[in-house]
Amino acid sequence: MEPAILIITLICGMLVSRIGLPPLIGYLVAGFVLFILGIDKASLPLLEELANLGVTLLLFAIGLKLDIRSLFKAEVWAGSSLHLLLSMLIFVPFLKLLGLFGLTQLTGLHFEQLTLLAFALSFSSTVFAVKVLEDKGDVQSLYGRVAIGILIMQDIFAVLFLTISKGDIPSVWAFALLLLPLAKPLIYKAFDRVGHGELLVLFGLVMALVVGAWLFEAVGLKPDLGALIIGILLAGHKKSSELAKSLFYFKELFLVAFFLTIGLNGLPTLEDIVLAALLVLLIPVKILLFVYLLTRFKLRSRTSMLGSFNLGNFSEFGLIVAAVATSKGWLPPQWLVIIAVALSFSFLVAAPLNATVGNIYQRFQQRLVRLEKRPLHPEDRQIPIGNPRFLILGMGRIGSGAYDELRAKFDGEILGIEHKQELVDLHKAKGRNVVQGDAADTDFWEKLDRAPGLELVLLAMPHHAGNMFAVEQLKKLNYEGKISAIVQYSEDAEALHACGVHSTYNLYRAAGAGFVDHVIHELLTAPPKSVPHELIVTK
Repeated sequence: MEPAILIITLICGMLVSRIGLPPLIGYLVAGFVLFILGIDKASLPLLEELANLGVTLLLFAIGLKLDIRSLFKAEVWAGSSLHLLLSMLIFVPFLKLLGLFGLTQLTGLHFEQLTLLAFALSFSSTVFAVKVLEDKGDVQSLYGRVAIGILIMQDIFAVLFLTISKGDIPSVWAFALLLLPLAKPLIYKAFDRVGHGELLVLFGLVMALVVGAWLFEAVGLKPDLGALIIGILLAGHKKSSELAKSLFYFKELFLVAFFLTIGLNGLPTLEDIVLAALLVLLIPVKILLFVYLLTRFKLRSRTSMLGSFNLGNFSEFGLIVAAVATSKGWLPPQWLVIIAVALSFSFLVAAPLNATVGNIYQRFQQRLVRLEKRPLHPEDRQIPIGNPRFLILGMGRIGSGAYDELRAKFDGEILGIEHKQELVDLHKAKGRNVVQGDAADTDFWEKLDRAPGLELVLLAMPHHAGNMFAVEQLKKLNYEGKISAIVQYSEDAEALHACGVHSTYNLYRAAGAGFVDHVIHELLTAPPKSVPHELIVTK
């Protein structure tokens, strides 16, 4: 049956993708189809293990990209905590009301059971939200960082519940994990020496699955929490981003198994499907609560709305909470299937909502702006750029060199844009006019002040997709000056020219010419070119 599992999963994923929905919804459907065909999780123990690996690697990858300081921001820790409390205060009466209307799954439940259900339904899906952010390229945007921070706080709440529900006290050796930061120099030294190939991937798997998951589980803590913490420990290394990219396809493949296992939990009855659909009515409540709370922390209404829609779904961690509760007899077994169906429905609702959130915001912008509190959050204010003559997007080696050449040869203000704050500080120390911003992020362009005197934009970002995105945004701003971009491949140059870029600079071709110029200047005296014998004319 193994070939059938792969074929059905592929077909469902492709069909769902064709109608503009994330493939993960297709994987959920594939799980239900496989269950109808007589396959259940008990017959596929390897699939369950791969699903667990997928979630573990997901949290490890999140940790690799996480600045731990972001969790201490008020909009993250306070926003997530208040949202959890308010959600439960609203969800418990809602569930009680459904029971009064005659839904048998709820009529016999006690207040403690309703509270447990409300707790499970209050979480948002880390898998879904991060997937949507990655597809949009908005993981590093302000709303993306806030959403991920809230998700991590929710994951911590869930991990605490799971740890307490085990009824086991962690080993006294768990305190030894507090010494892990002392091993950071040794771990970083190994990180430096693994290179850039398969050893890097193997190093990442060892860090996530052994040093993280296995070590934490060995002392009585949740293995997923260990993977997250080890990822955070490695986040400060210069190769952390490269490691995340190296593990990307492992994570994606294992997460397919995770979504399959949700569908393999079993088929619901008609009453279960109706109840699951009614539970989806809580999604708008979750979104509105997030919008209100995030604007209270002085985020722009647009930032708040994008983050809230990203969090507007039910969570796989809620399903895990339900699984623990049913296994211990705290909830009837049918609730595991109901929450699984509600989770699937929430993804079906959340996918188109996230695709159209920009249009929804435009429609209600005037009302939403009234929710904003002034002064705005320091990271969410307009980006003042003055009125430069030249704008450089990407202040790496090439952008820095271009800045210095323009400053030496032309009059007029020059402005550099760099997304890494440490590089911004370095450039400012060297006297360059540089501000922090990510030109590959929609938020950046929304907050950018206009510069009527701008004549030339240099796209010096290393990734072609980022440069293409910047060109699209410049068009939306009705920019009429010149645009030049760096490229690595000829097909990239053709695509940029087709979009209206006036000139491109091929790094590989120019590198050879620059190398020869350097060698001649440093080591050789170029002799005059001799005239070929056949061109010498004698009298």
